[in-house]
Amino acid sequence: MVEYIKDFKWEKGMSTKEFVKQLGSIGYQSIELRKSAEAMAKMKREGAKIFLTFTSNMVTSGLRGFFAQIIEKGLAQVCVTTVGGIEEDIMKADGEKFMVGSFHSDDFENHENGLNRVGNVLVDNQSYMKLEDKLLPILKKLYAKKKNWTPSELFKEIGLMLNDESSILYQAAKKNIPIFCPAITDGAFGFHLYLFQQDHPDFMIDVVGDFKNIVLSTDHNEKKGVICLGGSISKHHAILATLLNGGAEYAVYMTTAKSSSGSLSGATTQEAKSWGKIKDDTDAVTVHGDVSILFPLAMTLTLEILDEEGLLE
Repeated sequence: MVEYIKDFKWEKGMSTKEFVKQLGSIGYQSIELRKSAEAMAKMKREGAKIFLTFTSNMVTSGLRGFFAQIIEKGLAQVCVTTVGGIEEDIMKADGEKFMVGSFHSDDFENHENGLNRVGNVLVDNQSYMKLEDKLLPILKKLYAKKKNWTPSELFKEIGLMLNDESSILYQAAKKNIPIFCPAITDGAFGFHLYLFQQDHPDFMIDVVGDFKNIVLSTDHNEKKGVICLGGSISKHHAILATLLNGGAEYAVYMTTAKSSSGSLSGATTQEAKSWGKIKDDTDAVTVHGDVSILFPLAMTLTLEILDEEGLLE
């Protein structure tokens, strides 16, 4: 069946669903965006286990609450992220607010004012100091419960202590969905784990045990889908788990990285097929662009499709 390019036309009162559908006939990345929405809907429709991966900068942004909503509505059964996403989710659940800044602000001045810049978002140093005050009593409670924890067990317990519907940890804990973070020491959270361990030498975080957990979270007979937002270790950890279980049937990658660099972050779904990470007959889409724009558009269409089909939880 031949598909033709169509001119985009604004219509008064146009819904997001119609907007994204029209984008899908313009050409270039707009077509891939529509395909990604359809692929994500198909993952859910076909009963695939969905691995959702994202990097910490996305939790710094306002996507954090959207990720929590997606988990709540059953669009992810396994999550993988970097540790900044964990600590900033806890910060925001505790009422911390990040400020809109500028990509071109004076960073010497930011430093003098105790502001840390992430793109055009500003995070106050006080937020990290408050995180330390928040974590210490939590770690003491967990230590009293047992001495050896995998990261995913730790995150579930912390999630159960939070009371924020927009929290990723809270929604994942409520739905019994594991959150994996293979580089748990790579941030403020890891530093506080280190400090706590100095006073409690028998307190252990079992990262290898969690590798077993993510590998055993699925199997060769189960259909698998991956939604990889950005790159980094979070992306690779999920697709490695699916590789060891026969590869994923469905995949959506969204990234600003380029495949010409040879990086995992820039690797496309097509390249993944050479490794067996994604099956040859898969529904696989790579969308190049800013996740903070593209993902809300694509996932909104996905949610509209699934809602009409009665497939949202």
